[in-house]
Amino acid sequence: MYIIKFSSSYWVSGVVDKAKASAKTGRSKKAKAVKNDAQLLIRINGEEREQFLALCEELDTSAAREIRRFIRGFIRKNQQTEES
Repeated sequence: MYIIKFSSSYWVSGVVDKAKASAKTGRSKKAKAVKNDAQLLIRINGEEREQFLALCEELDTSAAREIRRFIRGFIRKNQQTEES
């Protein structure tokens, strides 16, 4: 049996050990936020993609995290504008 730590989850022989994961993170199964269950496919210039990925790596973040952050901020900003 082996245990690999991966993004605050523990994998035991390829299966997530949820008890250890929730104990480590302090979160219960019910406390999990809304699940990301959809994808967005975009086409961008290859050079810009490489620059973006390199910058994300340099800043110790992921491309997906930064795109989600942009989308959430964009929604907040435009909802506030519409409500005003």
